Amino acid sequence: MESKKTPKADLNNRTGLHLSIGLVISLAVVTLAFEWKSYDDQSLVDLGVVEDDFEDVMEIPPTEQPPPPPPKIQQPEIIEVPDEEEIEEEIEIDLDVEITEDTQIEEMVFEEAPEEEVSDEIFMVVEDQPEPQGGMQAFYEYVGKNLKYPSQARRMGIEGKVFVQFVVNTDGSITQVQAIKGIGAGCDAEAVRVLENAPKWKPGKQRGRPVRVRMVLPITFKLG
Repeated sequence: MESKKTPKADLNNRTGLHLSIGLVISLAVVTLAFEWKSYDDQSLVDLGVVEDDFEDVMEIPPTEQPPPPPPKIQQPEIIEVPDEEEIEEEIEIDLDVEITEDTQIEEMVFEEAPEEEVSDEIFMVVEDQPEPQGGMQAFYEYVGKNLKYPSQARRMGIEGKVFVQFVVNTDGSITQVQAIKGIGAGCDAEAVRVLENAPKWKPGKQRGRPVRVRMVLPITFKLG
């Protein structure tokens, strides 16, 4: 016994068929969209044939920057100083002094300045050096007349210079005579004797006043 198809059942069968066909078409379109590859129609370029246009590039001149402006000089600010105020102070002076015949006025006593003590210092160099009366020529003439050649030195044939040190005092007298470098054989003692008996010298001066001065002179012994 055949079953009867109703219009409603036929409609349901067709609807399912259409859904299946639509689903298959959708899957095909999606698959084709992912699998399709497109390539740009570009020709290969040979890098060896590319023309070099670097020589045509223009050099860009350096940009000159203007120098920075000079710093501003700050002018000194002049501040006015007010004039000093004068302070007037009243000084009271008592001039009401009575002077009678019996009033005694004290005498003003001025103490004299102490005399400058003469120093006992012995100088080596002074402003005015001591010198013999009549000069050094007169002194050596005195030595030549009064010097006695020692007999021992004459027998031994000793000659040379004896350096004698002495001090000229403030009055011109000669003291502290001694031979500091001699030749012996009695010559040193004879040179000291002649100096000790020499006449007074002109004393040396320092700042205008006489001072003691130490000196050294050579006395020559020579056989004639």
